[in-house]
Amino acid sequence: MKINIVNRSKHPLPEYATSLSAGVDLRANIDLPVLLKPMERKLIPTGLYLELPAGYEAQIRPRSGLAIKKGITVLNSPGTIDADYRGEVCIILVNLSSEDFLINDGERICQMVIATHAQAEWMEVGELTETSRGAGGFGSTGK
Repeated sequence: MKINIVNRSKHPLPEYATSLSAGVDLRANIDLPVLLKPMERKLIPTGLYLELPAGYEAQIRPRSGLAIKKGITVLNSPGTIDADYRGEVCIILVNLSSEDFLINDGERICQMVIATHAQAEWMEVGELTETSRGAGGFGSTGK
């Protein structure tokens, strides 16, 4: 799949780390380091602009290493970039740890996965078909 991208960052285009990687790492594109204090959230620019085809979205996800080692995650995970959005891709990071975290220019801050999606045609009905599960949710199926 080919996707148009404008790179206004100081960094190379995102690359897949391995031949079977689902996502690419995105890098912070900042002039000065950004301090992220415990429980603080900030919008971090990437310098990238996408033109996704209709029927596709870019999903923004945390990097597992940052999450487990530093407590840094993407706040609205997964974040969605719609096909008609043409602005800069910016990432909402949050520090869930008890220690300050310094984000440096070029640091890999999240993953981006390109995924297909469908748009539903809503069919309003009076009731839904029955299932054995019914309205059970939030742990109702057991461990």
